[in-house]
Amino acid sequence: MKRSKKYREALKLIDQNKIYEISEAISILKKIKGSSKFDETVELAFHLLVPKKGEITRGLIDLPHGTGKKVKILALVKGEKVKEAKDAKADFVGFEEFLEKINKGWSDFNVVVTTPDCAKEVSKVGRYLGPKGLMPTPKAGTITNEIGERIEKIKKGQVQFKMDEGGNIHLPVGKISFKESDLIENINVTVTSVKNLLPKSQGIKSWSLSFTMSPSLRLKN
Repeated sequence: MKRSKKYREALKLIDQNKIYEISEAISILKKIKGSSKFDETVELAFHLLVPKKGEITRGLIDLPHGTGKKVKILALVKGEKVKEAKDAKADFVGFEEFLEKINKGWSDFNVVVTTPDCAKEVSKVGRYLGPKGLMPTPKAGTITNEIGERIEKIKKGQVQFKMDEGGNIHLPVGKISFKESDLIENINVTVTSVKNLLPKSQGIKSWSLSFTMSPSLRLKN
């Protein structure tokens, strides 16, 4: 694969044989960003020991300093849950009118939440939401009766993750413009949370820090 000039320049700043401390890795990422005005997302990647067949690790993590990304939440709710969702500052709140808009191709949102009693009707637009990773599910915490609480947590920076079939997990842990101490705290909380959620048959083989489109820096366990 042919890499971009920016990627090749970034490689010159990284020792591929070295395992970095978190603070040192952040410092190098800031150098890679250089004078670019784009506020890059910092990602943490875990490579896990090979899981048992069918064993998937997933979970929710509350980042103390958020991700730095503005999230637009669509709450597909009815009745008393409408006020609860609005009070929690969901960006779009309603039901039939939004199902109709989704059927017509509308997708100006990042997260969809709904309640168990509405889930069956919401599944009718699954062919539009599913391929974009927007379909609410109980395991992701996006089908819940605690709509207000869930919306508030997402707004504050709660992220969800799911291990892929290769045993990898990728998570955003903030923006490169964050203070170093805030990034480190987000990273430490993420590592602790992932370790606590792993089944006994799994462990972290290695982990690394990078931008979405940059070389990665391996971190010390």
